[in-house]
Amino acid sequence: MRFLLLSACLLITLQGAAQDMANKANQFIKLLSKAQQEKAIYPFDTAERERFAYVPLDNRKGISVNELSKEQREKLIVLLSTALSNNTVNRVQDIMQLDNVLKELENRKADDHYRDPGKYFITIFGTPEKGKVWGWRFEGHHVAFNFSSENNKLVAGTPSFLGANPAVVQSGPQKGKEVLKAETAQGFALLEALNADELQKALVNTAAPAEIITGASRKVQLIQPMGIRYNELSKAAQAQLYSLISLYVNRYTKLFANSMLKEIEEAGMENLYFAWAGDTGHTPGKPYYYRIQGPTLIIEYDNTQNNANHVHTVIRDLKRDFGGDELLEHYRAAH
Repeated sequence: MRFLLLSACLLITLQGAAQDMANKANQFIKLLSKAQQEKAIYPFDTAERERFAYVPLDNRKGISVNELSKEQREKLIVLLSTALSNNTVNRVQDIMQLDNVLKELENRKADDHYRDPGKYFITIFGTPEKGKVWGWRFEGHHVAFNFSSENNKLVAGTPSFLGANPAVVQSGPQKGKEVLKAETAQGFALLEALNADELQKALVNTAAPAEIITGASRKVQLIQPMGIRYNELSKAAQAQLYSLISLYVNRYTKLFANSMLKEIEEAGMENLYFAWAGDTGHTPGKPYYYRIQGPTLIIEYDNTQNNANHVHTVIRDLKRDFGGDELLEHYRAAH
């Protein structure tokens, strides 16, 4: 009975959070001109909604930060804050500013906008109303979040991606800046918690893959679980793994993060795998990679490019990326 009550309370709270998200989305939309709304809003069942990209692009759909007024930008931050933790909202803005660092490092001219902290786009899919199926996306270089809602409940917040280039800024006013420091440090903390036998199981390759394995596909092509299982770890290493998973899911608001953790636990902690590839000594310039995989999600971390100073991280929900096929069917049935 207690578990049922807790589950019901969590559902009600998530519904309230999703309604707040819809309210904030509508507040943002109302500030847009008609021309801006035409750029920003798409039907929920458009193929564009299932596009996932985290590299610099010139053909992204939606409306860019560059096109927004100060007031509109402030409302965009408020909307982001309904889905993401304050720490994540701050880190998103830090990642956006890294494009200025790259622009300087690459000696690009002022009118060259390949690197541009304003080339991040918001796109809204469907109508943010009570009882409706709708979603939205915020995306640009090294940032991608996709949210889906139905019946006032936040259904999904994936695929999601955060990256950093440079992973550690080497020079200039932001020297030493390391936006994804925690993901790096806690990954190595888990690795260092492994004994020799555990490390032998966890280390699946001495060479790191060139990129995250799941890529930018609409659906994750299921990867054979590799590495060491949760129940093969010592208690200390299990605690480190749980802490690392929590770090990633807590990119979202506490309520949604708790619901993700609950699903992971219900699917069985014993079904989680941790895998490592590449350098194990945190040697400067040496590539490395890790992956956490379970029945409900895959988390990947990759640091291989630019002499291992370029981090990619991704969270993929194996059932509900982009809300899942069932959500799209519900939308089409209602229309």
